Amino acid sequence: MPAPRDDAGLDPVEEYAAAVLALARQIPSGRAMTYGLIAEIVAETLHRGGPRQVGQVMAGSGSRYAHLVPEGAAVVGPVQDTNCVPWWRVVNASGAPPPQYATTALDALRAEGTPLTRDGTRVALRRAIWYPGIDEDDAR
Repeated sequence: MPAPRDDAGLDPVEEYAAAVLALARQIPSGRAMTYGLIAEIVAETLHRGGPRQVGQVMAGSGSRYAHLVPEGAAVVGPVQDTNCVPWWRVVNASGAPPPQYATTALDALRAEGTPLTRDGTRVALRRAIWYPGIDEDDAR
């Protein structure tokens, strides 16, 4: 039996992925969010998921869930390329990007002026964290 679909025709997995990707696409250049923070915000509406599920969605954002990103979507900021989801702005709880893409992510974060730790290996979350709906001037 197929999974039930919502009003947009998405099954629960796609609905969750769409919410995660929509939130990740809102992260401004020079800022970051953690997997856990995204999970908390999405759970406020959908009442499910956690950091690992967010990580799975982000890992599939270029292939498995690409159809959930609006046609012609583009990343805003200095790092504009073929990415329509700024995956490098989503980091773990210590501010580290995915290990297998650390160099690429850190290069992109530096190009955007994202605050990093002294050793340059993680995002300085206290200065870079972004919360949706909070004015940029209030957040820093």
